[in-house]
Amino acid sequence: MPKKVLLIIAFEDFQPVECFETKALLEKGGLEVELASDKIGEATAVHTKEKVDIKLSVKDVVVDNYDGVFLIGGPGAMERLDNSEVYQAMKEAKEKGKIWGAICIAPRILANADLLQGQKVTGWNGDGNLKDILHQAGAEYINKKSLIDGKLVTASGPEAVPEFAQSILEVI
Repeated sequence: MPKKVLLIIAFEDFQPVECFETKALLEKGGLEVELASDKIGEATAVHTKEKVDIKLSVKDVVVDNYDGVFLIGGPGAMERLDNSEVYQAMKEAKEKGKIWGAICIAPRILANADLLQGQKVTGWNGDGNLKDILHQAGAEYINKKSLIDGKLVTASGPEAVPEFAQSILEVI
């Protein structure tokens, strides 16, 4: 059976490159990839008319069904995924020894969930605040496209998708 990973996206304004290209690269690498969101139905990407049909809500995610769980960025991520249901799924993934992580702005959600203590992390830093956010969460900001720290995989944004996918494939 192929290993399976879950990508969690915002129902509105997810980053399409981070979602679709990461999914395609992981599938090309032999993984099965499923999508979940904060709502069921047609999720919409930011700045495009691209949509994806979501059949799994974060609140219904069974982390044991996956080898890895990852948060996808985009403008909607902080608004729609920075919540207790996502925190719980990511906490469970970490505690159960799954591969876990986030790309773009989404590592900030992991920081808000208090999951990054002692970790090395990268992510989107376009506003210059990531280093301070991660420091307050007990983590160290590393300015790289993609970063592996144990079973945690983080990446800086759409331009880092190939490295993000490759890092996931390496760790899994």
